Amino acid sequence: MSTSKYLVTGGAGFIGSNFIHFLLKRFDDINIINFDNLTYAGNLNNLSSIEKGLRYTFVKGDICEFKKVKKVFDQFEPDYIINFAAESHVDRSILNPDIFVRSNVLGVQNLLQASSKHGVTRFLQISTDEVYGSLGKTGKFHETTPLAPRSPYSASKASADLLTQAYFSTFNLPINITRSSNNYGPYQFPEKLIPLTILNCLHGKEIPVYGDGLNVRDWIHVEDHCSAIDLVLHKGVPGEVYNVGAHNERSNIEIVKLIIQILADLRPHLKVSEELITYVEDRKGHDKRYAIDSTKIQKKLHWKPSIPFEHGLQNTIRWYLDHSDWLDSIITKDYLEYYQKVYENKFPV
Repeated sequence: MSTSKYLVTGGAGFIGSNFIHFLLKRFDDINIINFDNLTYAGNLNNLSSIEKGLRYTFVKGDICEFKKVKKVFDQFEPDYIINFAAESHVDRSILNPDIFVRSNVLGVQNLLQASSKHGVTRFLQISTDEVYGSLGKTGKFHETTPLAPRSPYSASKASADLLTQAYFSTFNLPINITRSSNNYGPYQFPEKLIPLTILNCLHGKEIPVYGDGLNVRDWIHVEDHCSAIDLVLHKGVPGEVYNVGAHNERSNIEIVKLIIQILADLRPHLKVSEELITYVEDRKGHDKRYAIDSTKIQKKLHWKPSIPFEHGLQNTIRWYLDHSDWLDSIITKDYLEYYQKVYENKFPV
């Protein structure tokens, strides 16, 4: 029986690195090639525990460079392609939309072209619920919900989804697309709400909250997301889209206050309190509410989330507390300049 080869693009990022750990724990008969350009959110420290393993290979490269993509496909002849590689933060897409179009659209085209030529077993595009746009107070996103992206980031991801589906219809490439709700867990770069709030609490800094803080997101632990990706990769019907959510709708301010409460219990000497919360000018085009209906993947593939939100959040906070060296390594000059550009100029005087 031959060993299956998995090409994981963007595998040094948050969800990608968690997925690589998930695969290596679950399967003994696979080889993983991690193809990552190591931009600001790509961190090989996420994978330091496996970097010398015989079943894992890292290749530095940009999915936007087709020659590099072709070389990786020619050399390793992967069976499965799981594309996590993407610019993924809405704030950054507002500052530099062109980078998002290049990586999230042109880069995906390169991967699809190479996958089609090499006859891969499955191509899985990791997408987001943000392609559906914004919800009102009621309702949920279904796989049949029309795409209505409202930021350069979500527009670029929606474009990639459409390209992926076109390769299925036109070239018979066996593809799937997963669209998940907001992820949280270990190794997440502190530009996103949960790790940013934890980091600022630990340093006694103001915690920026956009607008009135009542924007609602649907949260899923990254391990639950990884289990869904694995299931879709091996059991999904070719050409199908699967929503992945855990039915954990929370407002941003609720999340922030819960983190403060947990940290106050775990590290009382820090004297963390809600006085750190600072409401700042709202994000442009800020979607009001996301909510995922994951009935399809639960009924068709028998998947369900297993990590309760409060339990998962507490474990996530503990992970950051136990990995202060990892967190400290993230605080680079570029991160501080970005933070100042996005948040500090919005703080009320």
